This record gives sequence, structure tokens and C-alpha cells, in this order.
Amino acid sequence: MTRFIFITGGVVSSLGKGLMAASLAALLQARGYRVRIRKFDPYLNVDPGTMSPYQHGEVYVTDDGAETDLDLGHYERFTGVPSRQSDNITSGRIYQTIIAKERRGDYLGATVQVIPHVTDAIKEFARADVDGLDFVLCEIGGTVGDIESLPFMEAIRQLRNDLGRANTVSVHLTLVPYIAAAGELKTKPTQHSVRDLTSLGIQPDVLVCRSERPLPDSDRAKIALFCNVPKEAVIPALDAKSIYAVPLQYHREGLDSAVLNAFGIEPGPSPDLRRWADIMDRVDNPEGEVTVGVIGKYTGLLDAYKSLHEALVHGGMANRVKVNIRWIEGELFEQPNSDVAAQLEPCHAILVPGGFGERGTEGMIESVRFARERKVPYFGICLGMQMACIEGARNTAGLSGASTTEFGPTNEPVVGMITEWMSHEGLQQREAGGDLGGTMRLGAYPAHLSGNSHVSTIYGGSEISERHRHRYEVNVHYREALERGGLAFSGMSPDGQLPEIVERPDHPWFVGVQFHPELKSKPFDPHPLFASFIAAALRQSRLV
Repeated sequence: MTRFIFITGGVVSSLGKGLMAASLAALLQARGYRVRIRKFDPYLNVDPGTMSPYQHGEVYVTDDGAETDLDLGHYERFTGVPSRQSDNITSGRIYQTIIAKERRGDYLGATVQVIPHVTDAIKEFARADVDGLDFVLCEIGGTVGDIESLPFMEAIRQLRNDLGRANTVSVHLTLVPYIAAAGELKTKPTQHSVRDLTSLGIQPDVLVCRSERPLPDSDRAKIALFCNVPKEAVIPALDAKSIYAVPLQYHREGLDSAVLNAFGIEPGPSPDLRRWADIMDRVDNPEGEVTVGVIGKYTGLLDAYKSLHEALVHGGMANRVKVNIRWIEGELFEQPNSDVAAQLEPCHAILVPGGFGERGTEGMIESVRFARERKVPYFGICLGMQMACIEGARNTAGLSGASTTEFGPTNEPVVGMITEWMSHEGLQQREAGGDLGGTMRLGAYPAHLSGNSHVSTIYGGSEISERHRHRYEVNVHYREALERGGLAFSGMSPDGQLPEIVERPDHPWFVGVQFHPELKSKPFDPHPLFASFIAAALRQSRLV
């Protein structure tokens, strides 16, 4: 029978529940167990797809086209298990489903209430599609005490009774703050958080205590006494120098053993953590370093580029180099008398990531021009590919008015809104002015690579599948003009209608992709495009 681990957080947000869940899953996986992680988000949006990156960070996209919380990226990067639509649920989606059923009359005249209808829907989500799994880890978003998370707390309370205590464990992540004036750690916030949790009918089995100072043995004993857990189940969690050190750190503190003991399972031999030891060896002992300039739109909140950041780190691991990322706002290059060269000359490579809207895009186009003319490795992702095509159209193909219809009417729509495409479900059609949520080209789509292209060499083949999230495409009708200007279309959709990859054969490394390769990169399996890009940056560093 599949066992469930419910993960909650207390005292404050941003303690790292997602990283803890991913690390625990990785440790269980290293012991030979089959795992899956799910995220319960209490907000009323159906999904994060319409949220500003400054509100929510990046939107993580799964193979099956779900727009999800960025924590699902941690789950995939740490376990290698592909996330899917059924691994992220929001209050909005729960209520949307329930109201649709009520309108159809599915409840046979009953009064629809939070209990049992909302809690039943949450429990149904938690228990769906778990065949063949040993453990399902369910992370509850938010903090204990939040009004919006109460239905989820009630649902997991009920699940503990439905499944039996032998098949469920509650892990609570909390904060033990250090008060400098007193010169000591304080356990009271943890005690209060656990009290709030138990008042909801949930007694935690394991406590994970975030702290900036080592947790003394006496404080562990005190927390155990007041929170009604074994001392061995009070797990210190100090800040780590790298997120990839967290699984090893949690193992040293006994997290995986404490969870198995809570299930009544003998932990047995130590897990095989050689994969994580090798990752940290590459992090701790680089053989060089490179600087990558990222010219973006949301650099004020780096969580907006979480997967991108990690994929660049993975590319560094593949080459045993440290990657220094220089975050640059695209608008900087649009200011009067801005010096693009002064900002970009220290960079060994340039990357323009995805984004929406016109702000900062002229600065991105100037960055593309700098990379093209100076022969600096360039990587354009989604919007970054579109800006590369517009720059090429303006400066090498003679189309000075080239632009995108995303920014308004243009006589040279090198980039335009995609109105129809083929998906696994058949023909998809969209129109301007329609709903924004869930209407982009989302999820994994195949592409065919030209046999003599740079990217086919990087991938080691001609057929790929990558994840997409975009509403605008490079207009294939401009292909001939752009190729005359030196920009080769080296990757296309199977029907030949949608450009997927462009490159410059006369450039040391110049690639633009319409998809998001960062979403599939992992520390133990770096994405080939990022590995090759950082290798090119390393070569560039040796030239300057």
C-alpha cells in the first residue's frame, strides 16, 4: 500500500518546504523506494499561469502542459521523476471543479459545503494515480494559521484517519530564531506552531527546525518534550551553501531515518548517495569559472528565473566550472547614453530568457547584436529566440521595421501570435482577446533537427521533445529572408510550420530556441544545450 507523508510549515513562510520535500524524496529514492511529490496550493487562482513573476516566481510547466508552482521544479530536479498535471492542485481548481458539478446537478440537491465536498475533492486528488508508488509526499503551501489553507489541513487530518496512522506521517517545518540581543535560540515559536497544528487535529511525527545557528542538544530535548515527539525526530536544518548539499545535510541529521521510524519501518542500510556526493564535489571543486550575462525582464526577483539559474549551474557542473551569473535588466540598455559594451564585455556568454510584454525588449535586441557582432556565445530562450530573429531581420536581412505583433501593429511581423497548432489532443485554436489562463502552447512537443546543424550535434540526434510556454511564434514566412541574413532554421515542428530552433553557422555559439530547455535540466543530468553553452563560455574565457 502507498504511504503518505504530509508536509506543513509554521511560524513564517519561505522556510524551504519545497526543498525539504524534494530532499526527503531523494533520500527515500536513494534507499530504493518509488516516490512522487505533490503540491497543494491554497490560493484561488486555478493555476499560477496568469500571475506576475514578481508575485509568484516562475511558472513551472510539465510535459502534459500543466502550469504549476516552481516547487515542482525542485521535485523533478532532485528525483528525476517527471511531474504532471495531477501533482499540483489549487483551491481555485478545487472550487472550479465543485461549482461545475453543482451547476450540472451532480450533488442531487445537497447543500454543497467545505466539509465534506471540498475536503473530499482534496482527498481524491491526493489519492489519485498512486499505483506502484511506495511514498507520496504532499506539501501543503502556506503557513499553519492561514485561513485559506484550513480546508487542506482538514483534508489531511481526515486522510490520516482514512488511511490509518501506520500509512501516514506528518512532517512539520518550523523556525527556531536566534535573538542576537539575548544571545540564544528561541524554541517558543516552534511550540506555538505545533500547538496550532495540533489544534487542527494533526500531531506532527517529525519536526524539522530551520535555524541560522546549530541547535543545541538541550533545545532539541526541550522541543521534543513540549511538542510531543521523540528527540530523534527533531531534525536541525541549518542554511546550506548550495541547495544540492541539502539532501546530504538532512541525511546526516537523520531525517530519512526519522520518517521511516515514524512509519515503523526499519531504516536498514544507508542510502546510496554517491550521486549527491559527486554533485557536491563538482560544486566544491571547480576547475575554472565563467561569467554569463542574463538580460531579462524580472531580475528584481530571481525566483522568476529559478529553473534557468539552476540549469546554468548544471551546465557548470557538466564542465566542472563555477558559473557566475550577472543579472542585467533589459531596460538598462534603453536609457539615454547607456553603454551596452561596458556592461557586456566582462561576460563570457550572453543569455536572453523568456518573458512577456514590450518592456526591456529593445535592450535585449541590443544584447543580441553585441553577441552577434563580437562573436560572444549567445543563447536565446523563447522571447530570447524571438529577439534574435528580430535583430537578425533588422540588421542582417534588411527589414528595418521588423517587430512582433505582441507589441502592437507592425508592417513586418517577424513574430506573431500563434492561432492554431497540433497537439496530442488534436487541433488547438486561439484568437486575440480570448482568455489568458491556460491558453498558450503548453507542454512537451516534438521537433525535427536539421542533420548538419550545430544543435543536432549537441543533442546527438535529430528528434527531440521539449516543453513550451508561449503565445507568439517566429513567422515562418520570413524564413527565407532571415536565412539569407545568416540565421539558419535548424529545428522545426514535425509539420514544418513552427520554427523551434535558429542558429548562426558562422558564429562560435549562437542558438535560439522557442521552448524552455531549463525545465528539463537536472544536476545529475544537465541539459545538453546548457552543458554546451557553458563549454562555449569556457572557451570564450580563454580568449580574453
